[in-house]
Amino acid sequence: MTALLRYRGALLLRSQRWLAPLLAYATVVAVGIRPGDPVPDSLGLTAAGLVPATVWLVRICVTGEPDAARDCTAAAMGPVRVHAAALLTALAGAVLAGAAAGAVAVLTGDRAGAGPGPAAFAGALAVAACALTGLSVGALCSRPLLRRRGHGVLAGTLGSLLAWVLPFSPARGAVSALVTASGPGPVPLPLASLAGALLLAAAAATTACVVAARRS
Repeated sequence: MTALLRYRGALLLRSQRWLAPLLAYATVVAVGIRPGDPVPDSLGLTAAGLVPATVWLVRICVTGEPDAARDCTAAAMGPVRVHAAALLTALAGAVLAGAAAGAVAVLTGDRAGAGPGPAAFAGALAVAACALTGLSVGALCSRPLLRRRGHGVLAGTLGSLLAWVLPFSPARGAVSALVTASGPGPVPLPLASLAGALLLAAAAATTACVVAARRS
């Protein structure tokens, strides 16, 4: 699996297709975060913006290989492992981007209402929850479940919007926990949202990997 992850990571970096989602995410963070804003608010924005960025990265990772090369890799390593490696590569890229944006939010924000340590920890949990939610949406809105590019893009965009607004969405729960903690007092940890995001991501990734195995 380590070799597959390295292979997928090299494919992603060399393709330079990761520039578009990460630049879009960086733009959202740069525009939305202002020096002096409450740290929980800024962390909530960095986490929320990670949902569509992760969906985009997932699509890039699962479609970034030519059909012939993907068939050869699947024959050698197994379609389930190959698809899982693509999903994990996208998740790793999203988490790294979220961690960098979260560090900027903590360093430039107003930490008067909450200590930087608890706020940063709560922000890290929210980033993980939103990245996992984005992984779930991306896994269900990309190949092998949706093969046509237009259908996948439309479904991924709609899924990202629903992840922001649905009351039971782990991403919304994690972001809401941070936004409501902008005043004085302890920052609540979005542990329930993270657990829900883990379960959702596991179910979506398993579904995608099983379908990939059947269609290989």
